[in-house]
Amino acid sequence: MASKTTQKPAAKPVPETLHKKTKTVAEQAAAYNLRALARHKRARLTKGKIYQRAEQYVREYRTKERQLIHLKRKARRTGNFYLPDEAKLAFVIRIKGTQGMHPKPRKIL
Repeated sequence: MASKTTQKPAAKPVPETLHKKTKTVAEQAAAYNLRALARHKRARLTKGKIYQRAEQYVREYRTKERQLIHLKRKARRTGNFYLPDEAKLAFVIRIKGTQGMHPKPRKIL
């Protein structure tokens, strides 16, 4: 039997612009991956901060609730009533004249 010699076909010449394009695409992909990694790190840190803040709010609300219960029980023990504080918020809106308005909205205001 005769041995078959296989020769690799000669590589086709690739245009220089194609080489440049593949190089820039690879560089852009590497830069994008670095930015994505930094973005993920930042997101993880912010998520942790948000979680800690939420835990702090929960602790604060629980202490307020416990304090309210304590005050109610204390008042009941002494034979009094406990009235919780009311909201101290007021919305003030200035309306520039109602003369040219339709009667129904003017009545509402």
